Order: sequence, then C-alpha cells, then structure tokens
Amino acid sequence: MTPTEIPDASAVEHYLRGLQDRLCAAIETLDGSAQFARDEWQRAEGGGGVTRILNDGAVFERAGVGFSDILGSKLPPSASAHRPELAGRGYRAMGVSLVFHPRNPYAPTVHMNVRFFIAEKPGEAPVWWFGGGFDLTPYYGFDEDTQHWHATARDATAGFVTRDGAPAHPHLKKWCDDYFFLKHRNEPRGIGGLFFDDWEAGGFTQSFALMQSVGDHFLKAYLPIVERRKGSVYGERERGWQLYRRGRYVEFNLVWDRGTLFGLQSGGRTESILMSMPPLVAWEYRRTIEPGSPEQQLIERYLKPRDWLMTA
Repeated sequence: MTPTEIPDASAVEHYLRGLQDRLCAAIETLDGSAQFARDEWQRAEGGGGVTRILNDGAVFERAGVGFSDILGSKLPPSASAHRPELAGRGYRAMGVSLVFHPRNPYAPTVHMNVRFFIAEKPGEAPVWWFGGGFDLTPYYGFDEDTQHWHATARDATAGFVTRDGAPAHPHLKKWCDDYFFLKHRNEPRGIGGLFFDDWEAGGFTQSFALMQSVGDHFLKAYLPIVERRKGSVYGERERGWQLYRRGRYVEFNLVWDRGTLFGLQSGGRTESILMSMPPLVAWEYRRTIEPGSPEQQLIERYLKPRDWLMTA
C-alpha cells in the first residue's frame, strides 16, 4: 500500500452489492422461468449478508449468489495460518461468491468469488488484501468453450501486474490450476481460470481495480458458453456422468476450500456457506470409463492444465 492511500471499504461494499444485483438479473434473464429468492441475514458478532438462491429453473438446477460483510474481533485460524503476525486482530471481510449448477450436463458448473479483507489493531496501520477469481467445471469438454473461457480470463487481467512487475495473467492462471486441485484424487476440479489471494500489488486503487475487472468479466466469460449448451440433447448416460462428476465438486469444497473453512471457523451462516452444493449428486465405487468416450476425453484432454490460448 502506498503511503498516501487509505483503503476505502465503503467503495468496495458498494461495488459488491451492485455486482450481486447485476449477476442475479443476468441469470434470471437467461433462465427465463425462475427468480432468485432473497434471504437477508445478520451475524451475532457483527455484520451479515444477503443470500440469493434460484432453484429448479429451466436452465439452472440451482444458482446461488451470496453477498457477505462480516466483522470479527479475532481472526480464525484459516485466515491467520499463512500470516501469523495478524493473529488477534479484529477484521472485516466482505465478498460476493457464486456457484451455478446448470441442468444440462453439457453446460458447465461455474464458481466465482471476489472479496476484500481488512485486519486492524489500535495504534497500527490496517492490513488489507483482495482475493478472488473464477473457474469452470465442465462435464463434457469443448475446445471452443475452453478457449473462450481462458481468453476472457486473460482480458480480465490485461494491464495488471504482480508485485514483481510481471504480467498478472500467467501467474493467476497457474495459481488457479494449483488451488483447484483435489490432492486426494490427484486431479484438477475443472479447466481452471483465475485465482488470487492476499493481493495488494500496486496499492489499494490498482488492487481494487483488478478485483472489479474480474467481477465485471465473469458474465462475459460464462454466459456465451451456457447459451451454446443449454439446449443440447442428453440422456440418462450424460445425466449420470454429470451427477458423478458433481461429487468431485463437493469433495473439493468440503475438504480443501479455504473459503468454506474460513466461513465455518468464523461462525458464519452454514446455509449460506454451503449454498454451493449441487441439489443432486452421486458417488460410485471405482467407476470405469469407456476408452475413447467423451467422458474419457474430458479426463484426458480437458482436465490437464495447459495454455489453451496456444492450442489449435
């Protein structure tokens, strides 16, 4: 943070609330048959949020978009583990997080999160950072969709640099590939995208601008893909594969995701924290995949980190 910059939490809150409104409006328009239910909640220690859920739509089996702005007197272990010098500080954490589970197996599940964190202690300068990103979890792979997704992620980070002055996109792409990885399965959750945390490169104004750019590019990245795939013909085989692969999504969120852990450790609202879970999911013991099938192609071609913008 540059000496003249003071973090403007009110400006961040204003942006995040507006982002939630825009996201919900766009998804309601695309779905065409269902609307988000609004659930406003308060947290005993301080702050609260608004959870919006769309269920059983024509396009989306479940879509959740949550805004939270919580206050705490002591950082939970998940937040201070990487920065022990902050233990014991009071904090304010705010963000927008979403997960969309389309009905059609050819349309991918998606996650996006943008957040701001500030930890304060009397007599000392505040410590703040931004985080966020978006990642895509397809059940069937398409080069056209994958390349569009990564091209939009590149556009979202254009002009931004790391603390060392390097272009941000390669760094945030690799960070995403590394983070959304199921270590117990030794496989990626999806095809990646962007991820960043503890971000303060360039000061508050630049870091806030990166967070906004990621939030503003999400719909550009995702909506064209769903438009292409929402009407695809599918049967019991494709539906069964979708439910099976959704199990991987649940495993990551409950075992590895830092955001889920932070929410539970900080005494967050469980219903809102777990809104990311799909309405239906299945597990099979040692499922076999037919060689040469579209399902095998997902595993062998798409769930392999690569530079898709260089792939013909």
